[in-house]
Amino acid sequence: MSGTLLEVTGLAKRFGGFVALDGIDLAVGAGERVGLIGPNGSGKSTFVNCLSGTLRNEAGQVRFDGRPLDGLAAHRRTRLGLARSFQLPRPFLSLTVGENLRIPIEYVVHARGRGRIDVESRCAELLEMVGLAGRTDELPAGLTQVEMRKLELARAMAAEPKLLIADEAMAGLSHQEVDDILALLLQLNDRGVTIIMIEHIMRAVMHFSQRLVVLVAGRKIADGLPDEVIRNPEVERAYLGE
Repeated sequence: MSGTLLEVTGLAKRFGGFVALDGIDLAVGAGERVGLIGPNGSGKSTFVNCLSGTLRNEAGQVRFDGRPLDGLAAHRRTRLGLARSFQLPRPFLSLTVGENLRIPIEYVVHARGRGRIDVESRCAELLEMVGLAGRTDELPAGLTQVEMRKLELARAMAAEPKLLIADEAMAGLSHQEVDDILALLLQLNDRGVTIIMIEHIMRAVMHFSQRLVVLVAGRKIADGLPDEVIRNPEVERAYLGE
């Protein structure tokens, strides 16, 4: 790692009288692999939405690559290098697989003021990376569930992120399909992408994560080495009860 890429301090979010996030602190180093876990309703999705700009937090601050993100819309955060994938893939169903990638590729070119790049070559590179080479002209409706997840990750990577938040990219997949997505995420990290992985499949989380962060009822209750975190009595109580 070479310095802190993401720094979250005192992040808080309410929905009426319900406290969804209660003073979350988190620092993620450049190049790190962080697993974010917690029972259903623990605040994981709210936390990610506040990071990505979909929701606005009431208190606290998010700094990314040394810059405060307060008030920035989601697309402007993407422009800075913070991207996410969604648990339920959201491709443009009327566009081909290739066209779904060309849109974020073109966005990067224009938004970051870069010179022209070979969009078709970049598209082919991303499809090769996720195992969808040769599927450029197909519609997303013809893809399997795991292929849809791979397309979702490719669309996120088309934005050339420094940090990727992978939100339950393995939910509902078979054992082998989980391994395929896990290998892809590790490959992306090897290429220099910092990754926060939100996942319920613990064998995948334990294999992937260099650090494990646990949220329960909107609070961060653990943050450390995975083997130590899962033995934390408070974590055990959250998952298994008294």
